[in-house]
Amino acid sequence: MKKLPIGIQNIKEILQGNYVYVDKTKYVYDLLNDAKCYFLSRPRRFGKSLLLDTIAEVFHGDRELFSGLWIYDSAYDFAKHPVIRLDMSNMPNETPDILKQSLLHELKKRARNEGFDDNYENPAEIFKDFIENLHNKYKQKVVVLIDEYDKPILDHILDVETAEANRAVLRGFYGILKSMDPYLRLTFITGVSKFTKTSIFSELNNLLDITMSEKYANICGIPVEALEVHFHEHIEGLADKEIFQRFENIHDEILAWYDGYSWDGITRVINPFGLLTFFAHQRFSSYWYASGSPKFLIDMIKTNPEIFARIQDTVMNEMVMDNFTVQNIQAAPLLFQTGYLTVKEVLHGTGSTAYRLAIPNREVREAFSFHIFSELSYADPSYTVSYQWDMQNALQTADMPHILTLLRSLFAAIPYQLHINREAYYHSLFFAVMSVLGFDVEAEVSTSMGRIDAVLALADMVYIFEFKYADCAPDASPEDKRRLFDEALDAGVEQIMARGYAHRYAGSGKAIIQAAFAFLGRDDIEMRVI
Repeated sequence: MKKLPIGIQNIKEILQGNYVYVDKTKYVYDLLNDAKCYFLSRPRRFGKSLLLDTIAEVFHGDRELFSGLWIYDSAYDFAKHPVIRLDMSNMPNETPDILKQSLLHELKKRARNEGFDDNYENPAEIFKDFIENLHNKYKQKVVVLIDEYDKPILDHILDVETAEANRAVLRGFYGILKSMDPYLRLTFITGVSKFTKTSIFSELNNLLDITMSEKYANICGIPVEALEVHFHEHIEGLADKEIFQRFENIHDEILAWYDGYSWDGITRVINPFGLLTFFAHQRFSSYWYASGSPKFLIDMIKTNPEIFARIQDTVMNEMVMDNFTVQNIQAAPLLFQTGYLTVKEVLHGTGSTAYRLAIPNREVREAFSFHIFSELSYADPSYTVSYQWDMQNALQTADMPHILTLLRSLFAAIPYQLHINREAYYHSLFFAVMSVLGFDVEAEVSTSMGRIDAVLALADMVYIFEFKYADCAPDASPEDKRRLFDEALDAGVEQIMARGYAHRYAGSGKAIIQAAFAFLGRDDIEMRVI
């Protein structure tokens, strides 16, 4: 049984150490022949660094290393080229000056190792001369590989001033690559985010962006068909484990947890880090999510909770995707680029191509929802788990009074000053709770007459919920509160009935339960069942 290359980003170690490797060398060959300058965006822990290391080893010229792989028998000549590989995640970047010094230090060290002059004060200057000097020394064109190009920006995404200053440093640094074209064999830049070309690569206008290319859709990640081929023995080893005997099909359960990623809406790939760690631990869990959920993303949703309630079935066109700047951080492209949404369908119309996005798999859905619920409710994780089970039992038995009690207890536990006095806050927290429970819940469900705030489907029943929020002074009298509740509940019930929300589910054969909820804040919550 081959070993699992968890966290290994060195292709030589993988190939020589009897590790599982899904052959990506056909893509490398195509890259070498299609163009000279590429950009690729993929989520973290998705194989970008291993891909760059594979490209670097191909250019080191050791054909025998790739024996048995596609490229070994190809027409590629394995000519040796000098390679400059920069990992921007290793560059300290607390300020633009620190970022400049980090780049200078790294390039000076490499220049000294090659016997070149290192008397420089500008990162772009030494980068430019380093490329030219390598070309002249080895009489071969240079390969430039830049990994995590955007890390110095993403690390400060909520501090616009620092992020913008670091962006300016990187723009000047990367910009010299265009003028170096006569000396370059290949330039390949990867990262998580896809900032606009005018924002980062304005001068490097010969970049071929293969992020959404159908041809390169599977360049990173593990194709679904490779699961049985490369991990058959690992899957067989799970069959005797008691915890897996309850599943009818372990293969399908693995796909439900870790599959679902797509960049062309057709082919699907499995998250490599999640899959490999699952086989190592032999139990289902949210390994990829736990390896580093970005704080800036959670903070963005905490301040704009409606983002979370509306992430399902998001449609984003190419114009939105390509208009991502430090000053204009938009939720849909950010969630997509960071791996919390993926392409479910490509929509071809008369205008630019559009993409229907959705949460990729169970790992992301459960972990992301749990995290958002905990952050929005400020609840202790142990409380979160017990609350989930209570709510699950109440919904399965249609115990509406207990559902109301649970909602009141949830919001009462949140410190008053931490509440966000917007209807979207309550939508999002409810949506997060139901998602964590594993219920089939949809937010902002479109009908011919309007949008339903939340629809929750069980095996034999469908819940239709409408949420209303009324601004209420903290010292309001019981009479004023009652009036606000009645007005809000009347509006909710009228909306449900007038817009015929139940009609959409009338033919489902399921019991339909409709309810309006009115929130005045904290535990001031009332419900009216229709």
